[in-house]
Amino acid sequence: MARPFKTQRDPQATPRRPKTNFTKLDADPNAPPEPTQRLHKLLALAGLGSRRDMETLISSGRVTVNGAPATQGQGVTQFDTVRLDSRPVKLPFIAELPQVLIYHKPEGEIVSQDDPEGRASVFDKLPKVKNGKWIAIGRLDMNTSGLLIFTTSGELANRFMHPRYEVEREYAVRIFGELTEGQMTQLKEGIELEDGPANFDSISAQGGEGANHWYQVILREGRNREVRRLFEAFQLPVSRLMRVRFGPVNLPPRVKRGTMLKLEQKEVVGLLEWADLPVPSAPLRQLTQREKLKATTVFMPKVRKQRISALDRVPRTDGEPYSKKPSVARKEAPKKPAPRKSENRRVRQTSDLPAPDAQKAGMQKKSDRNRGRG
Repeated sequence: MARPFKTQRDPQATPRRPKTNFTKLDADPNAPPEPTQRLHKLLALAGLGSRRDMETLISSGRVTVNGAPATQGQGVTQFDTVRLDSRPVKLPFIAELPQVLIYHKPEGEIVSQDDPEGRASVFDKLPKVKNGKWIAIGRLDMNTSGLLIFTTSGELANRFMHPRYEVEREYAVRIFGELTEGQMTQLKEGIELEDGPANFDSISAQGGEGANHWYQVILREGRNREVRRLFEAFQLPVSRLMRVRFGPVNLPPRVKRGTMLKLEQKEVVGLLEWADLPVPSAPLRQLTQREKLKATTVFMPKVRKQRISALDRVPRTDGEPYSKKPSVARKEAPKKPAPRKSENRRVRQTSDLPAPDAQKAGMQKKSDRNRGRG
């Protein structure tokens, strides 16, 4: 039987994309246009930051739409390709329910992701989240403890923090000394600070022992060290400061210092309604029994390993810009020190051995002794 000739293969056809004779159809001019949404709003919904942060990010030129630099107020559709630092970004055109965490921050931790001193940060303990990042709602200085809220929604974070919304912040303050009635009245009326006037909406004494006294204060601003500076204006230093409420969120008593709690879906929906933000129309996902138990359980966060940034990578010597992994010098095992010879140690010599005749005599006495025993 004759062997058939081998047909020539089309070089443009591939197994996954075979060559066809179909022609690309032109767009229908009468079709309704695709609905567009603001780019900075979608980036905020994706958990990359607040809307103000996204506007700054777009102005820096790090965001591109279909290969061109993005502009302020630009609208995008689900068919556009959006990249941040050359990496594609998945935009949530269909609103999803954000995640919210409650953390009881202890003293000694900073609320920052970049610290040249390498101090302990609250962001080192947060669990991983897909297609977004955690945003801290408000800040607490290193020596302040209490309620700290994290969310994946930039809009929700903006609703809490923006000055025009004037969200209440409640603190428990312990000072070294005691306020008079006149000083408490003056703190509610207002005191001139370096960055402008400031005041408490309310202040009430909560008792104390000895020279230390507790006060409960409420204010609607979040300026740097504002509570401490207001008390220091009367030469009363704050020895302990703890935030117990931020807006409608209270610090639960079961969330002890250094622990976290993830809010349930119904509680997150309540926060969105309080903030006048759109609630996703999709029904809430049914949780399993294990997920329900985990959602209502207070947990101790674990410190994550720090990722190596691009600035910390070591340049390669073969012409490539950076190596995949930094070259870390291996730690050599410590060598055990050689045993030191004692200077007074006496070396055994041949003269120490018994003579052959004496050795035979000793052996004869030993055998006679054994016979006597038998």
